[in-house]
Amino acid sequence: MKLISPKGDVSRPILDRVKGSLFSVLYQYDLPEGAMVADLFSGVGSLGLEAVSRGAEFVTFIERDPKVRATLIKNIEKGCFVEDTKVISTNAFISGAPLEYGKPKYNLVFVDPPYPMTMENGPKSQLAGLMGVLKNQVTDDALISVRTDRKVHLLQQYGPFGILERREWSSMQVSLFRKL
Repeated sequence: MKLISPKGDVSRPILDRVKGSLFSVLYQYDLPEGAMVADLFSGVGSLGLEAVSRGAEFVTFIERDPKVRATLIKNIEKGCFVEDTKVISTNAFISGAPLEYGKPKYNLVFVDPPYPMTMENGPKSQLAGLMGVLKNQVTDDALISVRTDRKVHLLQQYGPFGILERREWSSMQVSLFRKL
């Protein structure tokens, strides 16, 4: 499905070939089939929509920008995924991936903040704080996929999460974290 994007540079959807490569890696971990997924800083929804189209049970999108969120909702409707998704407007660095009462924890979380927000990534960074929030929102075997600029060197561990693997594509990298 060709996604709608807002005009300007308020969003940077992942390239289709890179998205395909990332999901090939996720398949090695039996994801996203049947998973509860959170797409933080979701933009137009590229990763979360790909997950639901590949069999994720439910995707929660976290997007704070009203213009981008409106485009995200159009993409969800275009893909006929309204029943399988929810959109929340909040600061993901503070709230992580809020859980709805009675819903299971997340098996897969995409963390894709604007690159400038990941330049500071030490133990007291916003990313470290987010990982601290996520520890109570994910299952013990959940994967957290963090997308950053290729030049960013993330720590090997944030709270209870350690890096499983890191992949580089073009000018970006994706680091997969799991609870230790």
